[in-house]
Amino acid sequence: MSVRSYQLIRSGRKTVALQIKDGELLVRAPMKMRRDQIDRFVSAHEAWIVKHLQKAAQKPKEPLLGEQELKELSRRAREEIPRRVAYYAPLVGVNYGKITIRCQRTRWGSCSSGGNLSFNCLLMLVPPEVLDSVVVHELCHRKQMNHSAAFYKEVLRVYPAYHHYNGWLKEHGGALMKRVARKE
Repeated sequence: MSVRSYQLIRSGRKTVALQIKDGELLVRAPMKMRRDQIDRFVSAHEAWIVKHLQKAAQKPKEPLLGEQELKELSRRAREEIPRRVAYYAPLVGVNYGKITIRCQRTRWGSCSSGGNLSFNCLLMLVPPEVLDSVVVHELCHRKQMNHSAAFYKEVLRVYPAYHHYNGWLKEHGGALMKRVARKE
């Protein structure tokens, strides 16, 4: 059986792991593991690899968002997100500065140390509860500029279902961000 091509990612991990991402095989392996051992591991899992590559190929690809669609999402976000921020800020017990809407491929939101908030216009494509979870997350950074236990305690105080909706974003958010065309 031939070893299929794959992207190798070495790290301090202790075991080998296979992952299908964007229709390609990623192999995560320990730094010191020999390449022939990794190849044997991949060969031994050929059936799993083929099954999951076929499954990935069958998933429908969402069309890329054009410039006009992104402008419309940004317009809607500039209307809706400040309303959601204004609603949740008193519940969190914070104030905030300027709200900026951007179209990003890596972040859903951010909060500067000066209290300015930035949100991704693609949040207009997620369920309202997911949008609210991002808004609360960013507002809570006004109290805790980190992701400590105290930060998440505050998030959950205001938005008890946060983990559920953050899970939705982790599961589906990557596909939404991939719909933004890369600038050449």
